[in-house]
Amino acid sequence: MIDEIVKQARAAELRDKLADELIAARYIRSEPVEEAVRTVPRHAFVPADTPLEVTYDVDSAIVTKRDERGVAISSVSATFVQVAMIEQAEVRPGMSVLEFGSGGYNAALLAEVVGPGGQVVSVDIDPEVTERATELLEAAGYADRVTVITADAHNELPGHGPIDAIIVTVGAWDVAPAWLSQLKADGRLVLPLRMNGVSRSIAFRREGDHLVSTSAVVCGFVPMQGTGEHADREFRLPDPQGHVITLRFDAGAPDDPSALDGVLAGERTEVWSGVTIGNGVSFADLHLWLAGFLPGFCRMAVDEGTELAQERKTWFPFAVVRGDSFAYLSVRPLPQGKGVEFGARAYGPHGGQPANALVDQIRAWDARARDRSEPTFAYWPTGTSPTHIPENVAVLRKAHGLLTISWPAAE
Repeated sequence: MIDEIVKQARAAELRDKLADELIAARYIRSEPVEEAVRTVPRHAFVPADTPLEVTYDVDSAIVTKRDERGVAISSVSATFVQVAMIEQAEVRPGMSVLEFGSGGYNAALLAEVVGPGGQVVSVDIDPEVTERATELLEAAGYADRVTVITADAHNELPGHGPIDAIIVTVGAWDVAPAWLSQLKADGRLVLPLRMNGVSRSIAFRREGDHLVSTSAVVCGFVPMQGTGEHADREFRLPDPQGHVITLRFDAGAPDDPSALDGVLAGERTEVWSGVTIGNGVSFADLHLWLAGFLPGFCRMAVDEGTELAQERKTWFPFAVVRGDSFAYLSVRPLPQGKGVEFGARAYGPHGGQPANALVDQIRAWDARARDRSEPTFAYWPTGTSPTHIPENVAVLRKAHGLLTISWPAAE
């Protein structure tokens, strides 16, 4: 009994510390969200052996279920992302909120924010996940404040709508038409949208016949299952020792993967951009720029034992393929440790082609997008389309519409 009292007191102390950190970082911007973070016992929704310091860490995502291969398929997301998405959705007391992806904790936060006059419905395709969420919400005192449903998030939920806010807490490749039909005309849709393997939590509102973004946050989520699932196409490239580099294409994979057979057995090519960045400075928008403007763009994963694994601090997991060769985003240190220079390292008989294509886009980002306002996003459902695409706008085709990513033009 004494141990439990001590644990609860420590948890309350850590909740307050967490709320203070989220406020300082400007993830929390409203009083209802602050009160929710200070109130909801996050430790009641994670595995019992999770240390309290991990549970209440700003950046910690905690896995709650893995598949037969050990891949995470359900988790309690990092608190900063959950709070940011609630703020993005502009959730306030009295609202109705539909959450896709059940873990329990996020639904409890939403229940606190909307209050007794609001409505929270949490949906997941996995009955084990919804059963767990139901049990944990009941134990934490939220059984009468959150409705948990087992269903495919891609389909419309009869009897639920129109909704003030829809928050998708699993990685989505596209915007399901059902979400738009269930959303109020002035409602908010917030989802972690995958764009050629690069994700942002984007808040959308309607503007005429399409959606426009109001904010975007860098994030990462386990991918959606069910009808909305989108499988990457993978190319597995063995090196001479039998270790493998995997190239994963969200879209636009080359037609002939065999053209890359044996590519790692050859010499490596290097091309450097002259574009530099200081230590500790974010360049997440470079990844998004490459995803939008670089044909053949993909993500890269490496096995331990490969040459790249030994050089892990000199590259990032983004690559581009051109025919029989591929290049990946690399950095090399500047003199006196003042930062790094961006470039490309490539394998294949024509490695200069993908390396130069990658470097050209690094330079384009530096000239046309770097150090400007954040890019904005628009989604055009099937049957609608933009009338004009300016130079600084990338276009990604989705199953149910078209996504544009716009960088501000130079002043």
